[in-house]
Amino acid sequence: MKNINHLINQGESDVLDFKKEISSALKIAKTIVAFANNKGGRLLIGIRDDKSIAGIKSEEEKYMIDLAVNFYCKPTPVVSITTWKLQGKIVLEALIKEGTDKPYYAKAEDDKWWVYIRVADQSLLASKITVDVLKRNAAQTPATIKYSSKEEALFKLLHQHKKITLNEFAQHINVSRWRASKILVNLICIGVVREHTHEQMPFYTLS
Repeated sequence: MKNINHLINQGESDVLDFKKEISSALKIAKTIVAFANNKGGRLLIGIRDDKSIAGIKSEEEKYMIDLAVNFYCKPTPVVSITTWKLQGKIVLEALIKEGTDKPYYAKAEDDKWWVYIRVADQSLLASKITVDVLKRNAAQTPATIKYSSKEEALFKLLHQHKKITLNEFAQHINVSRWRASKILVNLICIGVVREHTHEQMPFYTLS
């Protein structure tokens, strides 16, 4: 019991999310795959954003999680559920393990499958570069780089401006977005460059 109270007091983060209730299996699937694509995480269902306990009808919530995991996520993430009783109310803890078959996709309202990642306390749509990095790391393909004038130009830009977008990089070295993205994926995989994903345009910095 101390453990669950400690989690609630910590507040939402890249490994913890509160839900008052689950109103949509599609929506909760996004959060589940975001955790699976990161380092895993926990969903506490029946907890408000202000950390107060709302409580839930556990069987309905369990059904929605099961529906999300088995029909709206692919590959199927590993999720285990624990039921807690706090202040006389039922709270569910859904533990999502870090995926071993990244990237994980969630089905959207348009019937398309999208990759989501966890950034701070949000589950955000992954960029194409992030998806490629997840695929490369999952395949355990060694990233080998021969530094050319293009990589040198990127480093110079980042030293001068601290951050850069994909479009800015592609325009500066006069290559296609596809070619520029391949360079960034390689550099991210070897830990030289870092992607910052926000709700707007992703940008890149030196690690």
